[in-house]
Amino acid sequence: MEADGGEVKHILLAKFREGISDEQIDEYIKEYANLVNLVPSMKAFKWGKDVSAENLHQGFTHVFESTFESTQGVAEYVSHPHHVEYANKLLPQFEKVIVVDYKPTKVQL
Repeated sequence: MEADGGEVKHILLAKFREGISDEQIDEYIKEYANLVNLVPSMKAFKWGKDVSAENLHQGFTHVFESTFESTQGVAEYVSHPHHVEYANKLLPQFEKVIVVDYKPTKVQL
């Protein structure tokens, strides 16, 4: 297996700016999901809103998860023209954002 091989999850935590309607947020999410059809290295997309009872979200309200086959796939995504165009449109809509990439690891018991 190559050094960067193996599934990679790209996680984006976000809080949208005040004044952005639910309808606008829905449109941004649809455009985000459509990147799966435009960026070959992006294999899957899921999203959700915070529902935690622990109240440790620090103001983040939305979670976006993209799946890639490798770290190289994430790099291709980040520089892909469709992603760059979309990111330039989406990122200004956030009050706060965190992005984390990780390789899922199974625990051996």
